[in-house]
Amino acid sequence: MNSPAHSPDTSANHWLSFRIGSQLYAAPLGAVNEVIRDGDITPVPGAAADVLGVRHLRGRIVPVLDGERRMGVAGAPSDPADVRVVMLAHAEHLVGLRVGAVGELLHSDGIEIEPPPPGRASRRDDPVTGVLNWQGGFVALLDVSRLCRLGGEAGHVA
Repeated sequence: MNSPAHSPDTSANHWLSFRIGSQLYAAPLGAVNEVIRDGDITPVPGAAADVLGVRHLRGRIVPVLDGERRMGVAGAPSDPADVRVVMLAHAEHLVGLRVGAVGELLHSDGIEIEPPPPGRASRRDDPVTGVLNWQGGFVALLDVSRLCRLGGEAGHVA
């Protein structure tokens, strides 16, 4: 079990929460570049099933992942007005993640982060790194590099 209280970087204890399906997830605040409204996404033939396509963002072409497909969760009805794309940055990469709604800013200071539920660790590409008990439920904490499949795949994004 990792305790965020031992982290020298206090920004590592701040997370942006969002809903994907009926589950709450959170990404480290330091990896969140911005949150934008869902918009025009151009499909990419032959892309992975969880890649919705690409979109232009201030001169950059950014891949956008479908959060429900990427996380393997059943879709819960989302109000189209609440759907957002969370732009996540890792090194020089920028990847969008479509989510059902953006939640609140979480502070894990002094709260112990539990390991992922049993069975999740068997998935090599599982981006869930821990679980934070939050308001009678839990929030699955994400590793942006694994979420966007950036770790060790020769710059292969999404």
